[in-house]
Amino acid sequence: MCLIALAYKVHPSFPFIIAANRDEFMDRPAEPVHFWNDAPHILAGRDLCAGGTWLGLTRHGRFAAITNYRDLRRAPVGGPSRGQLVRAALEGVIDATSTIAYEGFNLIYGPLHALRYHNNIQPMDEPLVPGIHGLSNHFLNTPWPKVQRATTAMQDLVKGADDALVEGLFTLLAEDTIAPDDQLPDTGLPLSVERTASAIFIRSTGYGTRCSTVVGVGIDGRVRFEERVFPNRTVTVLEFAVGGLVAPDA
Repeated sequence: MCLIALAYKVHPSFPFIIAANRDEFMDRPAEPVHFWNDAPHILAGRDLCAGGTWLGLTRHGRFAAITNYRDLRRAPVGGPSRGQLVRAALEGVIDATSTIAYEGFNLIYGPLHALRYHNNIQPMDEPLVPGIHGLSNHFLNTPWPKVQRATTAMQDLVKGADDALVEGLFTLLAEDTIAPDDQLPDTGLPLSVERTASAIFIRSTGYGTRCSTVVGVGIDGRVRFEERVFPNRTVTVLEFAVGGLVAPDA
């Protein structure tokens, strides 16, 4: 998962709204979002190489999503698959003090009413404060161009009509503008690749945006979870209720 825009305890009717893109190699096999056979309370896509996931929600109202931290100058760690951390967080068994063994990552996780932000680079683990947040492949709310575009769009959308919100969020996630060179981060990638990666929706041979996800949870606990998978444009929409409600003014 390489871009997350989150409106947390901001919207009066939907205190949890997330729009996220997963960027990955095109030949890495994965299943679209579904309730897992071996863990029926978990709703998530599934990486078929390592068995983990990139974003998920449980029927009990726990959420987790991960992005990689990108700095090619850091020595590789070669630890377990970071997708396993998402499952552990959804199960409520993650130990935030022992994640140094993994390659660099950011994780938003926890019960919907008390989400947390964790990364293993600084490292840090702290409550997620109410507001509009953006996360890509650096720390939370780092002002990369794609993060700023996504959070600005999210701010506008949560002020607009509710019936335009879902399609507005998918329009946000489909934005493929390349940032000017003087605004690009320096993460150790070749300049041409850094340019390509600066888009919200990445289009590239062999690697790019594999799926876009929009989730909204209402104050009544009703969930609308929609995933659009690329390049075949498979669409999955699920609606259900969760516990662990998040209060809009908590």
